[in-house]
Amino acid sequence: CSKKEKGEFTVKRVLMAVVLILALLVAGCQQGENGAPAEGESLILATTTSTYDSGLLDYLLPEFEEANNIEVDVIAVGTGQAIEIGKSGDCDIILVHARELEDQFVTEGYGTQRWDVMYNDYVYLGPKGTAEIVAASGSLKEALEAMVEYMEAEGINFVSRGDNSGTHTKEKNLWALLEGRDVESEDWYLSIGQGMGDTLVAANEMQAFTLTDRGTYLAMQDNLPNLEIVFEGDENLFNPYGIIPVNPKKHPHVKHEAAMKLVEFFISDEIQAKIGQFGTEDFGQPLFFPNAR
Repeated sequence: CSKKEKGEFTVKRVLMAVVLILALLVAGCQQGENGAPAEGESLILATTTSTYDSGLLDYLLPEFEEANNIEVDVIAVGTGQAIEIGKSGDCDIILVHARELEDQFVTEGYGTQRWDVMYNDYVYLGPKGTAEIVAASGSLKEALEAMVEYMEAEGINFVSRGDNSGTHTKEKNLWALLEGRDVESEDWYLSIGQGMGDTLVAANEMQAFTLTDRGTYLAMQDNLPNLEIVFEGDENLFNPYGIIPVNPKKHPHVKHEAAMKLVEFFISDEIQAKIGQFGTEDFGQPLFFPNAR
């Protein structure tokens, strides 16, 4: 064929290649639309600090990321903040522990459905040597009364997270057992607006009382030489965790299918077993107990 024909043929081949590349790019973009996971995408998980500070997420998430080729970006804040992030559509899924707020999140249409994942419990900590004063109480109400009496007599603080987290919400609900008493106005009550780890460090330095989830305490125990558990085991201290994908009807941009993969991962038999084993080697007991149904 002539040089002109060869040139036209070459141009046609280049144009066809460009069209093919554009078609593939469009297909790839469409695959990532409507919440469908695209290859190598990322997923934003907003969660409570206890799942992060305890090391649980570092223990579990690499397996999910490798199996699904989805990178999980973790935002570790208080439960209240995590829920607000979900409401604004700035994450794809939340893993939190404040059942009343979680149910409200779903009822208002911000989340699609809540799944149980695990639970641990709350414990009250206090200065070394005070367990014998509080732990002998017959009920949580009596324990709180004994704690308050000791704090007032000895000039000791109670350090509150004060950050609208799940733990802070639980703490306020438990203080309600002391009917008619506004503890937040007391001189001994110190609200610091910090996460669980920082709150424990502050309580340790001040040799004060505080409320924490058991998992974070056990994970940080070696760095808290001035504190000990002063009360535990009451049914009111039960602490369940739930996972909730953000509703794509509220926020169409969220990656709902990828979020559902993370739900399926956490509630799978294999990962539930790993949750139940986490911490036993280092602490002689699990930090969390599997609770998927």
